[in-house]
Amino acid sequence: MNFTNNGLAAILARNWWVLLLRGLVAIAFGVLAWVQPGITIAALVLLFGAYTLVDGVLGAWTAIAGRKEHEHWWVLLLWGVVGIAVGVMTFVAPGVTAFALLFYIAIWAVATGVLQIVAAVRLRKEIAGEWLLALGGLASVVFGVLLMAQPGAGALALVWLIATYAVVFGIVLVLLAFKLRGLRSRAGS
Repeated sequence: MNFTNNGLAAILARNWWVLLLRGLVAIAFGVLAWVQPGITIAALVLLFGAYTLVDGVLGAWTAIAGRKEHEHWWVLLLWGVVGIAVGVMTFVAPGVTAFALLFYIAIWAVATGVLQIVAAVRLRKEIAGEWLLALGGLASVVFGVLLMAQPGAGALALVWLIATYAVVFGIVLVLLAFKLRGLRSRAGS
């Protein structure tokens, strides 16, 4: 694959640590949800809101940092803006029911998953291993669709499903971050 210093891969490679941080935050979120399954819906609302807000801000920051270098930086920005919007909506309406939260999460997962797949398709000509981002996007879409298909699932099942998704997605982002770090190192040599 052709790695250029002004491609989408270069933006992600220079900011590999942001993907690593996002992955670690997702893993920490998932582990916390597993360890504390009796967490209340109100606490889950705030925790999910904080996670999506931080994830969205970091995603938007990555896009803005690389906006002059690639014409498709907007995909990364849109990915981040969706996270910010869902995080803000979660804090604005903290009394939301578990059912509404379920659809907030499902819509966020599907929207960001589709955008991650779009970003992976754009990356396929720039780096090998773009499938990791596509896999993360596919996991997001599947997660969102499952939540929409089973809205009657109990709050505890929702917590476990969210925890599993967050850990799997976090691991995928961590793997992608280290792959991009290696790509950056090789490009600098």
